Amino acid sequence: MKVSGFTFVRNAIRYDYPVVEAIKSILPICDEVVVAVGNSEDDTLGLIRSIDSPKIRIVETVWDDSLREGGRVLAEETNKAFAAISPDADWAFYIQGDEVVHEQYLPAIKKAMEQYKNDAKVDGLLFNYKHFYGSYDFVGESTRWYRREVRIARNRKDIFSYHDAQGFRKGENVKLNVKLIDAFVYHYGWVKDPRAMQDKQKSFNRLYHTDEWVEKNIATADEFDYSGVDALGLFKGTHPAVMQGRINRINWKFDYDLSYRRFSLKDRIRLFVESISGYRLWEYRNYKII
Repeated sequence: MKVSGFTFVRNAIRYDYPVVEAIKSILPICDEVVVAVGNSEDDTLGLIRSIDSPKIRIVETVWDDSLREGGRVLAEETNKAFAAISPDADWAFYIQGDEVVHEQYLPAIKKAMEQYKNDAKVDGLLFNYKHFYGSYDFVGESTRWYRREVRIARNRKDIFSYHDAQGFRKGENVKLNVKLIDAFVYHYGWVKDPRAMQDKQKSFNRLYHTDEWVEKNIATADEFDYSGVDALGLFKGTHPAVMQGRINRINWKFDYDLSYRRFSLKDRIRLFVESISGYRLWEYRNYKII
């Protein structure tokens, strides 16, 4: 079985993406990891080159910043990395620049890839998610956070990154048939120095909207206001080992009152049904679990 990892990144230093940690987290079970490094305003290329592994293969790209509708440029860059993986790979393991896989899940991930390698009905593998917010101590507990997404797909030419690169489709825009596996992706996109987060908000929204929309809807401030979240819980597990250095360097303070809950009636209904059945009402699913 051959496994190729792939990802894309631009301006990782400026926006403080844990992309090195993301790549290192999947390296142990990948035969190669292709990194599409976009034209950056910082030394992102040097950062990726600094990863000490012969498995890393860099593809330099230029982003089409005119593709603002729905974050389409993110899918385009994902597809560039996907297209560059070795043609003889069985599986393609996708990781985004703010996602990290805990080493405790690697055996289960590898086992699932081996189990379904020859099952043509399975297009990909579905992961659970933990979304960290504000600091490494808190995780989102409302239904605004997506629960699952496909991060391993068949290495087939009919499979492509969909919409804004959150997931994948095949053929004529058909959802992938997937197996849910016992593994989590840790999403750290909302854990940054408040200054870096505010800078990221303007840049990120320009991938979806016009400059006029960004100026009107994104607050002008030196630091991001983390207080707008609806509900958080205390994280009681351990973080991936590759994240420990970054966690030790945290230089801002984030406090949250765990008793604070701001749920709509719809959210309360969804959470109640989910608590007794495991099923989330009205959930967006860019996949079909088989």
